[in-house]
Amino acid sequence: MNRKSLLPPGLYRICVTVLGQWPRRTLALLCKPHTSWALLVLALALPARADVADLLPSIKPGVVGVGTFNPTGSPRAKLLGTGFAILDGRQIVSCAHIFDKTLDTEKNETHAIFLGRDRQMVVRPAKIVALDRERDLALLKIEGEPLPALKLGDSSRAREGWQLYFTGYPIGSVLGLNASTHRAGLAAIVPIYTPVAAAAQLNARALRQAKDPYEVFALDAVAYPGNSGSPVWNPDTGEVLGVINSVYVKGAKEAALTAPSGISYAIPSKYVRELLERVPR
Repeated sequence: MNRKSLLPPGLYRICVTVLGQWPRRTLALLCKPHTSWALLVLALALPARADVADLLPSIKPGVVGVGTFNPTGSPRAKLLGTGFAILDGRQIVSCAHIFDKTLDTEKNETHAIFLGRDRQMVVRPAKIVALDRERDLALLKIEGEPLPALKLGDSSRAREGWQLYFTGYPIGSVLGLNASTHRAGLAAIVPIYTPVAAAAQLNARALRQAKDPYEVFALDAVAYPGNSGSPVWNPDTGEVLGVINSVYVKGAKEAALTAPSGISYAIPSKYVRELLERVPR
């Protein structure tokens, strides 16, 4: 056997897998022995698949705790959910239901975001600049030093079966300010509104959803109330495709379930873009 005619180790696998979708004539040409080095150059030029462990150092600094801060309260800081920075690093996306409670302004209570690690917490005041209560989204703004911003992706391109990840605070600050990252398969893209069996089951929320239905992501992962507002991101690009909503949507879609079902929901990122378009610049 003429060993010089053999492809270098691994190149046959590249022909079969990386180029598996190319036309047969192109494959035949590229997989000939005399083109093996050209194929190697091509393989090296292809975009590398990102590793989740390598992406996390760029994701986690942009993920924050959100809640309230009362300088005379006990506890002073209440971490109620998760948020993440976008745009210039001073805009924070989270869920609207986190901020339903009226602030005690007489005691100087404010909305806040929480940064840090373990028990070393930094509190920064935040103001609500926009709410989309129909889709349970909130946009906050902070002053001062910007945070590392996450990039919003195109959620309309998401496909059922994709493996995604979300990062947030599932049990608040019980274990310190340490964000957790969970893998979640995109199990289904489903409408928020499910027709009820009887008129007696209709309520104000169901009527609003029937009037303006939209789609949400169903994920095969367990998310808890503290995860509300967590970014759901693509492990290939780090782009945010959705916002975890473990209360509002689950209450509408799974009212009969009282325990974690293994299914969680996320609001597609395109609705975050729509909210941003309504905010004066």
